Amino acid sequence: MAWNGPLERLDENRLRIPKEHRPGMRVDGIIYADAALEPGIKADQAPEQVANVATLPGIVGSSLAMPDIHWGYGFPIGGVAAFDTRDGVISPGGVGYDINCGVRLLRTNLERRELDDGIIGRLVAAMYEGVPSGVGSKGRIRIN
Repeated sequence: MAWNGPLERLDENRLRIPKEHRPGMRVDGIIYADAALEPGIKADQAPEQVANVATLPGIVGSSLAMPDIHWGYGFPIGGVAAFDTRDGVISPGGVGYDINCGVRLLRTNLERRELDDGIIGRLVAAMYEGVPSGVGSKGRIRIN
């Protein structure tokens, strides 16, 4: 089903779904795309998913979508959102359920005040080493 909701061109590289599009949207949706990409973006309901993300508690800024936007699971593929640490949510749908594009979601009981910069650096290095990324990369677990 094609998108027939509002999509306002802000400039040559951005489209806007106004938060007035439907009740519950807390922020605007912004899609980064030029005029050549616009017909493909309107070909499915991915813009509605941008609007859905804009309703999530604690969202800050805008619900964003990159030029590769297409239908996803909850979030559109290419969707980006930031959430307030106190009032926001963590959405596994924002990570994805298939290839995850090298993105991982990790939940711990650690709190920021418990971590110093040295520990954070070691955690980042360990995750970088343990999470395969890049074209042709392989992890420790074989999946076929």
